[in-house]
Amino acid sequence: MDLQKLVRKNVWNMKAYSSARDEFKGEASVFLDANENPLNDRYNRYPDPLQWKLKEKISTVKGVHPENIFLGNGSDEPIDLVIRVFCEPRIDNIVAIDPTYGMYEVCANVNDVEYRKVLLNENFDLDADALLAKTDDNTKLIFLCSPNNPTGNLMNREAVEKVLNNFKGIVIVDEAYIDFAADATWINDLGNYPNLIILQTFSKAWGLAAVRLGMAFASPEIIKLFNKVKYPYNVNILTQNFVIDELDKLSLRKEWVETLLKGRAFLVEELSKLSFVEKIYPTDSNFVLVKVNDANGIYKKLADKGVIVRNRNSVSLCAGCLRITVGTDQENKILIETLQSF
Repeated sequence: MDLQKLVRKNVWNMKAYSSARDEFKGEASVFLDANENPLNDRYNRYPDPLQWKLKEKISTVKGVHPENIFLGNGSDEPIDLVIRVFCEPRIDNIVAIDPTYGMYEVCANVNDVEYRKVLLNENFDLDADALLAKTDDNTKLIFLCSPNNPTGNLMNREAVEKVLNNFKGIVIVDEAYIDFAADATWINDLGNYPNLIILQTFSKAWGLAAVRLGMAFASPEIIKLFNKVKYPYNVNILTQNFVIDELDKLSLRKEWVETLLKGRAFLVEELSKLSFVEKIYPTDSNFVLVKVNDANGIYKKLADKGVIVRNRNSVSLCAGCLRITVGTDQENKILIETLQSF
């Protein structure tokens, strides 16, 4: 892969902003370089702009070198950055599956980049040939969400491999929900595919949605491009230190995942007993997509009772569907009891 041919010319040629902390490596006792206030000792210094201490901790958990890791404000930051790095506005285009996570299209629109949708098949799976047929010489990115949102299923591995092997641009595999699927991550394949970027997050299995920390895994060359374009201090010190401590809770995270998988099984079993439920789609995530006989009506009734789910009735291939997140045992019970009262 000739990375230079894929990257926007102005990005490739630009000189990145160099912060004070970028220019100094090592130990020091006097910091007079960054115009900081020296009188508030705990939070007065700018954080490490490249978050090396946190990346080293993540690398031991994920089995990936720190140089292959980018950290951002949620996964939305690397989604936006990859478009800004590779796509020339009003010239290049992006191809993605449909339905899928809505921020890919939002970020494409913000960056004035054409966004092309390719419908999944009737099983919500990827047709690699149809996806590749939608690309042209100006297609720089393909977005694949696996497990997908809102459908919940993993994309067929052979189909994803076909895309990776035949597309000359960058393929982004968004694995926000991968912790709820068995041994399906693409992280171990990074070395085989220089055009692969993997997105993961601390928002789901780790239960840290409010902290806003997303991860991108890619070749060191692509990570350097992200670092070139990102804001200098995009991850604050509170987030960095907090997540470093949270990474020691691997066993607790495993318990949470097991609990949520049991809750998912409970929801599937109980929802299947309801007369107005027409179909429950297979899921590899922490939510279930359910087809009902009156999505709008049931959604409103639930909302009136203070139970909020996601109405996906207007989304491609999801007519009549509600997306229901697995909650606590008590929340799951309240949902089912409320539905039973209709």
